[in-house]
Parts: sequence; C-alpha cells; structure tokens
Amino acid sequence: MSTLLPNCKEHVLSAFHYRHATKRFDPTKNISEEDFNYILETGRLSPSSIGLEPWRFVVVQNSALRDKLKAVSPGAQGQLDTASHFVIILARTNVRYDSKYITEQMRNVQNRPEEVVALVSGALKEFQEVSGMLNDERLMYEWSAKQTYIAMGNMMTAAALAEIDSCPIEGFDYAAVDRILNEEGLLEEGNFKASVMVAFGYRNEEPKREKTRSPIDQLVRWA
Repeated sequence: MSTLLPNCKEHVLSAFHYRHATKRFDPTKNISEEDFNYILETGRLSPSSIGLEPWRFVVVQNSALRDKLKAVSPGAQGQLDTASHFVIILARTNVRYDSKYITEQMRNVQNRPEEVVALVSGALKEFQEVSGMLNDERLMYEWSAKQTYIAMGNMMTAAALAEIDSCPIEGFDYAAVDRILNEEGLLEEGNFKASVMVAFGYRNEEPKREKTRSPIDQLVRWA
C-alpha cells in the first residue's frame, strides 16, 4: 500500500469537514484561472451512464445575465451577487438511443467500432423502453439531470480540497431560467435544460456553527 494513501484519506475527510454551503462569498477574492480550470476538469472527468456525458457547464460571469437570473432564483440571491464563479449545469434532453448525439459520442469521442455502437445502442434502447423514457420527455430529462449531480459533487469536492468554497442551488424557477438561457442561445434549440446551479468562491466569514451529521450507525445498514 502506498505510504501516501493515509495522508490522502485525511486530506479528503478534512476537505469534507471544511466544506459548507456558502450563502455569501467574499466579492474581493477571485478564483484563479488555473484553479477554476481544475474544478471544471473534475466535472469533465466525472462518470456518466455509458460515458454519454449528458451535461454542459455554463459559467455565468456576465453581471447583466446574473441579474436576470437573480430575479428568478430566490435560492441564489447572495451567491449571484458575490460568487467568483457561478455555474449552471445543464442536462441533455437529446439522449434517445437513436439520437445523433448518442451515436456521435460513441463513434467520435469514445472511438467505439461500429459493431459496439450497434450493441450499446440496442442495450440503451431496451433500457429506455423498459423505463418508459421513450414515451416521456420528462423521464428522459430526469435521467440526464440525475447524472449532473455526480459532476457537481465532484466539482464541489475538488474545490474543497483546494480550500475553495461552494454552494449547490436548486432554489430557482426552472422554466424561467430556461427561457433566459434560451434567449442567450445556450440551450442548443432545446437539446438542454437547466438542472442545477453551483456557486464557487471564498467564504466571507466562517460558519456560525460546527458541521453536524447523523452518526454513521444510523445511516448505514449492512446486508
């Protein structure tokens, strides 16, 4: 076993204790380009079903656009005003087994041979039929949206490891945010919808109380 592993474990747990949902950031402190690219890279490298990467990361730095979002995002009032970087993670809607996006992802990104593309597409078709996705656009969106939380969690953990603060946000009007993003040309003609927001920056004050969680024996069952 590597002698670095114990220190790595301690570092990760320390980061989880350090992290908290930052409501307001220090607006005078900006995340460096290098550090934010590192955070984005952990999102890019995150796992997804069949490696389909059903997401897009929209980094909102334009103050006028932030103001528009603030009007329809009650859960992001302090963060939109103060975050160094504000990200909206979009979920893909065009993830049918036979969509152009799916086949191009397997051929051009994953470099799968045609026989494997056909095999995986067939398996995906069966899964989407059984789950009811092919007849329900909402289910199709939710399948992608659930996966965006994997990327968000990894980005937040990566940030905490670098002592960069973050806050996940669901408190917004989804339809209104989609309208705003569509006006900005960011939804690729309906191929994306907003899934979740996450703000990054540096806390402007320490948490007012210690982190609390349920004991491990109340949360875990071995079967």
